[in-house]
Amino acid sequence: MRETADQTTLAADIALDRTTTTGALKRLAARNLVERAINKDDRRARLCRLTPAGAALLVKIEGAARRAHRATLRDLSEREQALFIEMMQRIVAGNPSRDSAASLFD
Repeated sequence: MRETADQTTLAADIALDRTTTTGALKRLAARNLVERAINKDDRRARLCRLTPAGAALLVKIEGAARRAHRATLRDLSEREQALFIEMMQRIVAGNPSRDSAASLFD
């Protein structure tokens, strides 16, 4: 896991547009789950990092998220699961220039 990331990088990582990501990050910051500091190298950019409260919440929910992922795939054989994950990774890797998840449905 990264220590910090700028909002544009985070938006690309989760396949959302920057505006949506910025709004979500502002709401997380208001709940003291992330910090959004001005980037000293580019004052237009914000560097984001989890706060201790955000890191604690991540630890708390990560297990449930992994269980939900396993439940989603449980009816597939191990080979089918591996193939599904590989295909999803190829889809994501094949669309590096997208601005949002919506562009995947054009």
